[in-house]
This record gives sequence, structure tokens and C-alpha cells, in this order.
Amino acid sequence: MSSEVTPVVPPAFRAPKCTRAKISALGTYVPPKVLTNADLEKMVETNDAWIMERTGIKERHILEKGLGTSDMAAEAARRCLASRGIEATEVEAILVGTVTPDMMFPSTACLVQDKIGAKGAWGFDVSAGCSGFVFALQAGVRLVESGAHKKVLVIGADTNSSIVDYTDRTTCILFGDGAGAVLIEPAGEGEVGVIDFVCEIDGSGGPALNLAAGGSLHPASAETVANKQHYIHQDGQTVYKFAVRKMADATTRVLERNGVAGADLGCFIPHQANKRIITATADRLGMGPERVIINIEKYGNTSAGTIPLAMGTAAEEGKLKKGDLVLLAAAGAGFTVGAALLRWEI
Repeated sequence: MSSEVTPVVPPAFRAPKCTRAKISALGTYVPPKVLTNADLEKMVETNDAWIMERTGIKERHILEKGLGTSDMAAEAARRCLASRGIEATEVEAILVGTVTPDMMFPSTACLVQDKIGAKGAWGFDVSAGCSGFVFALQAGVRLVESGAHKKVLVIGADTNSSIVDYTDRTTCILFGDGAGAVLIEPAGEGEVGVIDFVCEIDGSGGPALNLAAGGSLHPASAETVANKQHYIHQDGQTVYKFAVRKMADATTRVLERNGVAGADLGCFIPHQANKRIITATADRLGMGPERVIINIEKYGNTSAGTIPLAMGTAAEEGKLKKGDLVLLAAAGAGFTVGAALLRWEI
């Protein structure tokens, strides 16, 4: 008789059945204060024509002093949950893409959890620059696909005005503040939901786009403040070349490996960094302007907030229809790049 004993695996540790995940709700928020190009003309040597020609931005929203990224993220989350008709207590996990947390710790996810009353939820922040929403979305989707959770909030939010030097005309014209949230749930019968992701990082790009001080390498000091190391540093040409090349590469890869062409897409929702970058990527995909979502003129670059805010614009314009194939793409500090292909199920 064999003495071997078959190990008993507790139910909690058995691999759950894999399921498909979908975006089931969307909510967005931008602060009411608006900073126009005309306003910037009074602050720094620039003008509306110069800004519009180079970026396509006309205005951006700025968060009120005394508030933080978690406040915008929480409001976007509330609107998202209200549109779904559920309470925050049903949320099981909260993932926040941001590079402008209220503070080093606790995480923005912790602050949002408390502010919306999502008792019992866990979560964390994702630092991937302007790709933060796409990276957090992939993590949230995998949590649902694995069977670990059934309701996951994914938020992209940034208060860029807190790290912009308004005496530097090369950066202050670009950035605004805003947030957007989506709810991830299991897809229903006959629904496809999220199909695939391509995400990549290239740390060699760090010197071209960063915020040098405030971390362990250069803790805040009188010297770091005097040297303006707590503001965004950007090598515009290097960032531009990377974004054009890598956003096009990532979107092409995710489409090709799923047998999808640009002509099959209902709409393309790109990160809103620069109108020229968006146009270059769309041209590579063979997509006309009528299917490319651009709202940069109203919001500027809100970093991790841009894609969910652009989803909101697409929905308002009737360009997000149930059953449509949708492509998301972003590139950001790190360097980072991310693309996602999904079928819209709302």
C-alpha cells in the first residue's frame, strides 16, 4: 500500500477560473478654474498662436490651492460609481495611476478609498507617467480576469500644476489638471470586453523627462528648491521623438497580433500630449480624424488623466458606441508606453 498522501488545497488557494473583463462605467472630473493661453501671455513670454501651432492647446484646468490629486480622483470615482448605480462599499480594489500623489505616503489609492467610503477595498498607486492609466488598467483587468475580484476601480489623475514652473514657457503651456475613473467588472455572456495590452518601459529615457528632487536620491532641501528641481524637467525633442515612434509601434503591435486593422476601429483614444504626436500615430494606423479623439485644446496634458477624460469626450460626442472596437495608447516619463485594445460594452 502506498504511503503517499494527496495534498489537500484549501479552496481559497485554488486557481480561480479565468474570465473576461470589461469597462462597465466611466466618470471624469476637471476642476472649475481655467487657465487660458491669454492668461499665460501675462505670465510668461508666449502667445496664443505660438502655443496653438506647437501643441494644439487653448486652455487647461487648474486645481484650487489646498486640494490634492486624491480630491479629483475621488470625485471621478464617485461619478463613475453613480453612473453604474452601485455603492462604494461594493468596490474591492482601487488602482490609481498618478505621478502627483498628495504626498509620498500614504498612497493616493488609500486616500481615495477613505474619501469615497470604499470600506474593505485594497489598492495601490501606479507610477508610469502619462502611461499611468493604461498600466493601471492592465493591472485592474488582470485582477478581474483572474477571478480574484469582481469590481475594481481604475483611476488616472494628476495635478500637474503642482509641479510646473510657470516661468518656463516650454513646459507651463503644456500641462493641466484632471482625473477619470473606470469600473472593471467581469464581462457578461456574449461580451468581449478588454482584448489585449502592449506595455513597455525604457529606463534610459529617464534623464529626458523627470522630476529630480523629493525622492531618496535628492531629498527636499533649500538647495533643491533653489535649483528648481521640484519642477518637471523635459527634453522636448527627445520626448517627442520617443512618443511618435513608440506609440505608433505599440498600437501597431497590439492590432496586428489580434488581426485588427485601423479601419476596424470605432475610435482611437490617445494620450493628449501634443496634437502633432496624435496625428502622426493616427496616420500610421490609417485612421481619419473623424475617429480620432482629440480634446487637448480644452484640457492640455493631464498626464494619467488624459485617456479617461478623452473617453468622456468620445462618449459626449457619440463616438463610443456599444460593440465598437476601441484603441487606447499613451507614452510617458520613464520612458513608458502602453496600448490597449478593447470592445466597448457600455
